[in-house]
Amino acid sequence: MTRKQVFGLCFSAVAVLAVTAAACSSPATQPAQPAASTTAAAPAKKINYPENGKAITIIVPFAAGGSTDIGARLLATGMEKALGVPVQVENKGGAGSQTGLTEIARAKPDGYTLGFANLPTANLVYTDPERKAVFSAKDFQPIGVQVVDPSAIGVKADGPYKTLKDLIDASKAQPEKVKFGSDGPMTDDALGIFQLEKATGAKFANVGFDGSAPNLAAVMGNHIDGSFGHVGDFVGPSKAGQIRVLAVADTQRSPFFPDVPTLQEAGYNIVNSSTRTLVAPAGVSKEIVDILSAAMKKAMDEPEHKQKMQDSGLTLRYMDPAQAAAVWAQMDILAKQLVDASRTN
Repeated sequence: MTRKQVFGLCFSAVAVLAVTAAACSSPATQPAQPAASTTAAAPAKKINYPENGKAITIIVPFAAGGSTDIGARLLATGMEKALGVPVQVENKGGAGSQTGLTEIARAKPDGYTLGFANLPTANLVYTDPERKAVFSAKDFQPIGVQVVDPSAIGVKADGPYKTLKDLIDASKAQPEKVKFGSDGPMTDDALGIFQLEKATGAKFANVGFDGSAPNLAAVMGNHIDGSFGHVGDFVGPSKAGQIRVLAVADTQRSPFFPDVPTLQEAGYNIVNSSTRTLVAPAGVSKEIVDILSAAMKKAMDEPEHKQKMQDSGLTLRYMDPAQAAAVWAQMDILAKQLVDASRTN
């Protein structure tokens, strides 16, 4: 099978996962409640978590200001209210999220250090042997999914590229001269660029950054020509007249950019997204996971949280720990296919 065939298969699989994720968030798919028993159940063990006044830290493995960071800070505010203790966000960007993920995986599994893992980027980090990651899926305990953010292509609003065709034609005319920003090598963004190259015959210069904020700053500062990012990255700059979105990598048009065509509409079977998953280090107790996932769900259900996420262009899609783990396992399969394809001549 050629790289083009494998990537077509892999990115079509992302579309299937997106549908699966949507189904997971439906009440109809929630696990059935156990039948009533004639024997009284033992009372649940009460644990002292979180301890009064002891702060919880959420590590975001990207630079401040990007869409993952924005969503994490909004969630932290809501969880702080639900848990009654400080919940703070720390940015640990570097190596396409590998630096921050390493710190999360190595943290004490006591519920006071959490973090975000963006799938499939996190899967790609430890699946790619060249990255030499010191962690894998077994080192993380999913708490829940907050956001599924479709990928998108953005350029400077007053730049020379008015359509996706303009960008592709320019890259074909001068291979590797058009600079395309991503969150780093072997991330979902970088692989989206790779797939676009395979589908179009274009050849871009892939410039990696430690998150979407510096990526966008480079576009708006005319240091690079475009960005393969996410819908949530582009909503604010688009409203401000700084970014023009050329295409969205989803099965349908984004409600945030209803006039922007999908890549499928443009003739390219590319579907890609970032599944933002709150995690704890493996080994954290089930009682703590249950408390955290309940606080996460409560925070996400607040009307204020929903409105602020909507204003930020972020698509809320809650999944509980079991649902998040199921999607993670499927993403592991996808990541291996993508890594194998990218290494095949």
